Amino acid sequence: MSLISPLSQNQSIENLSNLELAQILAERLAIAPNDWHKLKNNRQAQAAQQVSSGLVFLLKQEKTEAIAHLSQAVGWLDRTVDPLPCPTHGNSK
Repeated sequence: MSLISPLSQNQSIENLSNLELAQILAERLAIAPNDWHKLKNNRQAQAAQQVSSGLVFLLKQEKTEAIAHLSQAVGWLDRTVDPLPCPTHGNSK
C-alpha cells in the first residue's frame, strides 16, 4: 500500500508544483457535505479547511481571496467565528 495513494504511479511528489500539492491538501481537508453536522463546531477542522484554501489562493496570486480564507481560519481558532446554521435546514422564519 502506497502512502501517496492520490497520485498515479507515474507521478511523485517531487514532480508536483506547490499549487498542485496545496490543492491536494485542500481537497483532503475540505469538509464533505455528509460530515458538515459532525464537524460544524470542530474549530480545528474548520480552520484547517480555511488555511488550506487560503494557501491555494495565495499560490494562485489571488491575494484578496487568500486573506479572506486565512482570516476565517484565525477566526475559528480565536473563537471570533461561529458556525453558520445548517444549509439544508434554512431559517425557520
